[in-house]
Amino acid sequence: MTTLDLPPATAAAPGPGAAVPAAGPAEPRPEKRVKLGGVTREDVLTVAGSAIGALALNWMLYERVLPFSGAFGFLVCWYLLFLGAYFTLGRLQWGPLLVRERLVSVVAWSAGLLVLALIVDQVGYLGVRGYEAAQHLNFFTESMERTAALSPITSGGALNAIVGSLEQVGLATLFAVPLGIAAAIFMSEVGGRMARPVRTLVEAMTALPSIVAGLFVLGIVILTLGFDKSGFAASLALTVMMMPIVTRASEVVIRLVPGTLREASYALGGSQWRTVWNVVLPTARPGLVTAVVLGVARGIGETSPVLLTSGFTPQFNADPFHEHQVSLPLYIWNYVKQPYPEMVARAFAAGLTLMALVLILFVTARVLGGRRPGELTRGQRRRIDREARRAESAARSSRRAGTVRPAAVAQSAAVRRTAVRQTAAHPTTALPGNS
Repeated sequence: MTTLDLPPATAAAPGPGAAVPAAGPAEPRPEKRVKLGGVTREDVLTVAGSAIGALALNWMLYERVLPFSGAFGFLVCWYLLFLGAYFTLGRLQWGPLLVRERLVSVVAWSAGLLVLALIVDQVGYLGVRGYEAAQHLNFFTESMERTAALSPITSGGALNAIVGSLEQVGLATLFAVPLGIAAAIFMSEVGGRMARPVRTLVEAMTALPSIVAGLFVLGIVILTLGFDKSGFAASLALTVMMMPIVTRASEVVIRLVPGTLREASYALGGSQWRTVWNVVLPTARPGLVTAVVLGVARGIGETSPVLLTSGFTPQFNADPFHEHQVSLPLYIWNYVKQPYPEMVARAFAAGLTLMALVLILFVTARVLGGRRPGELTRGQRRRIDREARRAESAARSSRRAGTVRPAAVAQSAAVRRTAVRQTAAHPTTALPGNS
């Protein structure tokens, strides 16, 4: 039996006079994972306890001690007491810096929840009041031409107002967007002595009351030039309201484009306008889409300019250049003040339709302009990948025929595939051969 085969020797117990050997280094304790962020049970209990305690104290003071009344004041006092109670409870268990951080987080969350609650309340109120009329298909397929005040809810609708709003806002967008973006390019890229007066005029028009825009178009286009009230005149009034919004937002977005992109274009021999058209505008495309959305949101809900310039008619008119044409805001304003429940229900249904149109426009704009500058679509990536596979198949055919060196073609296809992957990961990277 060798030494390696012997069983391990057991350590003998030290005698009474023997020295106790020094203990070796202690085994390290297992590391405890620290969780960054998230919500713990202490956070939830602190918020719940602060809210319940503030509610009880507020009810005792507001209803029993102090001579106050009203739901709004009750909610405001409850919120202030809640913040004070949360700060006090947090100070008992956390440090001052952590208490301030979590207090700011609670304020931000409560503000976001308040905004969300207001939106849900508005949408729910419109839905409840307008569902009576919106549930019938005739509301979206008929106009009010053959509908009287006491007609049932199954008669008449808002087709004329829907078509009028779409045509008026479409014409206003067609006029305002090119002018607004051109003015923004002039102020941010061209400059000169006229840039400051143009910027001052745009800032003044931003705060222009909508009724003034309607009066301007009424006095110049209708009374002076002799045009009739029509959807075209209403679109001109909406253009006056939308153009400064588009200009201001577009200027801010264009100024955010890095100057190194412009310098690179100039270094490659590009002119100023070619740089603006091929570099600045594609880079600022998502922001420009947001600017257009803001302008459309400003114009689609205006009532007073349309009231003065388009006139009101219950008939269906798809021609915005002749005769009166009604829009959804004017439709709502005319029918919501009538004393007939059916008319009021139609007005609320029109408000719900207007909200749905705005939502559709916003989603469409974000889908069209939501990609980052230079980012390829799925169809473009599939097409490039298909071309790479076709090149590989052609390389194999040429290798069998012995006419082309296989290494060169395979290397070209590999470079192409690598460029596609890099472009998908970094959208600003240009593909070889696509410049």
